[in-house]
Amino acid sequence: MAKTKPGKKDLDSYNIKGTNKVVRPGDCVLMRPSDSDKPPYVACVEKIEADHRNNVKVRVRWYYRPEESIGGRRQFHGAKELFLSDHFDVQSAHTIEGKCVVHTFKNYTKLENVGAEDYFCRFEYKAATGGFTPDRVAVYCKCEMPYNPDDLMVQCEGCKDWFHPSCMDMTIEEAKRLDQFLCSDCTSEDDAKRSLNTFSVSPSLEGKVEPKRRRR
Repeated sequence: MAKTKPGKKDLDSYNIKGTNKVVRPGDCVLMRPSDSDKPPYVACVEKIEADHRNNVKVRVRWYYRPEESIGGRRQFHGAKELFLSDHFDVQSAHTIEGKCVVHTFKNYTKLENVGAEDYFCRFEYKAATGGFTPDRVAVYCKCEMPYNPDDLMVQCEGCKDWFHPSCMDMTIEEAKRLDQFLCSDCTSEDDAKRSLNTFSVSPSLEGKVEPKRRRR
């Protein structure tokens, strides 16, 4: 008769090897990829458990980078943008390299300084189909692109839409010097080039809308 394997036990936390950092369920972590040339994978820890030999495993839900998705990276994707996928996995806790923070899109745009461990997520991603939730987001500027928090945008005092300086034939340096700004639709041709611009770099998510691993 086959022997019954000893059961596993759930753990409340795990100390990352070689550090004083403690990981708990719900934390976001950086995990070592099999290819050392790739950046670390990002995951949310769902559960931590140990077997009878004290081997610690973590059940994780993967975040995908835009370039790992079926559609690939697009112009409006931020450098620190991630998609929360429906891809779950079980990994050795020893592959955890560190902790990170995945902010909401709104909170990320309010950060005064973005650190190496700061990321943001505004979409959930279905790994099998490449589908996104939500599938429609606010778009801005005459190029009608969603907001990329890495790009400076200026707000028109007239229509209150947000614009990329390059789409308005301005350099970023010129945009930063402006006190007010009127887009070409809100001013006559004679004074279209008159630079007036309070600018903020974080437009809200409300506005016009348009549709828009792994691994082992």
